[in-house]
Amino acid sequence: MRVRVRYAAMTMTAVLAAAVGLAGVMAPGASAGTQQDYPEFPYPATNYQEDNRGQYHFSARGGWINDVNAPLYYDGVYHLYYQHNPHGLQWDTMHWGHATSTDLVHWKQKPIALEPGVHPGDLFSGGGVVDAKNVSGLKAGDEDPIIVYSGTNGVTVFYSNDGGNTFKTYDGGRRVAVPQGTSRDPKVFWDEASRHWGMVVWSDHGGNGVDFYTSDNLLDWTFASRYKADWLFECPDMVAMPLDGNRSKMKWVLSDASGEYVVGAFDGTTFRTDWTSPQRVNHGGTHAGGSYYAGLTFGNMPDNRIVSMAWQGENAGPTWTGNLTFPVEMRLTTVDGAPRVLSTPIAEIDRLRTSTRTWQGRTLNSGQAGALLDGIEADTYEIEAEFRVADRKQSRFGFRIGTGENGWYDHEVGYDTAAKTLGGVPMSPIGDRVKVRLLVDRGQLEIFGNDGRVYQSLNVNFDSLPGKDDVELFVDGQVRLERLTYHDLGSIWGGESMLVDDLGGQWYADSGVWSDASGGKKGSSGGDAFYLNTRSGQNFSYEADVRLDSGIAAALTFRANRDATRHYTANIDSAAKVVKLWRPGRDIASAPLDVKLGRTYHLKVVADGPRLRVYLDGATTPVIDAVDDTISSGQFGLNVFNGVGVIQNVRVGPVS
Repeated sequence: MRVRVRYAAMTMTAVLAAAVGLAGVMAPGASAGTQQDYPEFPYPATNYQEDNRGQYHFSARGGWINDVNAPLYYDGVYHLYYQHNPHGLQWDTMHWGHATSTDLVHWKQKPIALEPGVHPGDLFSGGGVVDAKNVSGLKAGDEDPIIVYSGTNGVTVFYSNDGGNTFKTYDGGRRVAVPQGTSRDPKVFWDEASRHWGMVVWSDHGGNGVDFYTSDNLLDWTFASRYKADWLFECPDMVAMPLDGNRSKMKWVLSDASGEYVVGAFDGTTFRTDWTSPQRVNHGGTHAGGSYYAGLTFGNMPDNRIVSMAWQGENAGPTWTGNLTFPVEMRLTTVDGAPRVLSTPIAEIDRLRTSTRTWQGRTLNSGQAGALLDGIEADTYEIEAEFRVADRKQSRFGFRIGTGENGWYDHEVGYDTAAKTLGGVPMSPIGDRVKVRLLVDRGQLEIFGNDGRVYQSLNVNFDSLPGKDDVELFVDGQVRLERLTYHDLGSIWGGESMLVDDLGGQWYADSGVWSDASGGKKGSSGGDAFYLNTRSGQNFSYEADVRLDSGIAAALTFRANRDATRHYTANIDSAAKVVKLWRPGRDIASAPLDVKLGRTYHLKVVADGPRLRVYLDGATTPVIDAVDDTISSGQFGLNVFNGVGVIQNVRVGPVS
């Protein structure tokens, strides 16, 4: 998506100030990277406790985010990419940000995935796939290729051979598909019936619509058809969904950035529907910069669920702009004789529940309802409630969030039995029952009605509003409460390490003091401080960014035993002014280096049998090339000697 499209008459600063409600917007922080610095990790340290920062809604550690890009699952890890300006709080110079999770709930910030100056093109929105059968022929190593698609006025391909962490450009950035008109936002999908890949790309050729392409190898694409619709504007998604859970009744759902969708059939080349107008997935502010936009479904899911996340643009703080919706599971269900997409929070939300209280079976008037939740005080929670509305007089009931003095409340979610609306959105009872489910976070409110028939995502910056952390059930008239369950929800950010690495093992401090710091893992000690990983290796390349802030040395340790009494270590030594390779009992080799305190050096070790090479700052020629056959294998680690050092972006790979 190109954020500027809908606001051609406004300046970009005015657009973003309006979108996020800021009195002033930071000056653009546009920045392009270099191959030497890729992948960069340009984030400040944070404990994620800033006012209005969502505690279970993902936001980038720093910078601007918008559209969800290429969400997918691979080898036990969920990957979330997104449009990103990591160097400022407004839209500018798009990168692809990256976060990962093992449970779809707790996310860890990763280094930049696609970066201007390293990858060609504007790097606007797109989708991605896991090439599990290597039909592309791009596989190099043990990992399946992860292939992502981007580009305006032509589709560019990027691929990863390290599990989705870093990407290379395919064929010099050659455009593999070029729709007519202005085009962007390619999304690739697998069509089981035709046994080939499909791609849907938005373009304005002849009016809004999407072009369909087909491929057998994910690289060579053939134009198949065009579907035109005035409503269909940018960031399309195309996903096959079983109707009422019956996989023999598969339907195709085509949607756009605003969450409007139609249901139809796809014969491998052409999409057809008999719908004359779309329905809406979400009833929030479905415009660019609103509270729901540019959602995409995850690819390659291990359990065939349809899971989606979208951009929420009305949340911001001193170091970030924008967040993403909590993941929802989408189901295609027959409602009043027609298929409709229903959305509910993923089941993994139960991993956030820290305590639960339940009330059931009572008829409530205004006073009784208002007293029911007395004593509850929280800013991150979930409410599930079921009401019976048959044989009752007209009434309104619901929840007031952030109550305060003199009847104040920050936000109200109410059901009107006469109008049959929830929060202003039409919703009839199911029989005589009305179900309301709320996700309340510090800067977000998500509303679900009748098992997903209503789904409304809002940005409400509760920390900035006058109300307290209280919630109240209100009734105008009388209502029968069948059941109400309240869950306190914990944070997804707790315990996140500032260290970025791809080792996959567990880190532990063997000696010295190790802590999270801006820019990585900080070690400090009056002697040797070792921070070790349980992963071991024999022949490999091992590298990291190393900064010595004070003292004598900071280093990479490898082929270590569990207490670091045996190891090799390659360090930068400010006292001797060298890069040194050593092991206990022997200084193996060194090379001159005028070590500057506070400067970041990139150290790389290549261990190939007894041959040990040390490279500095991306050079292709080693500064140390030595032989020592004392230790053949062991654990990876970090080291600081008699000082303070910070180490970041720790990576291991094959011998190179």
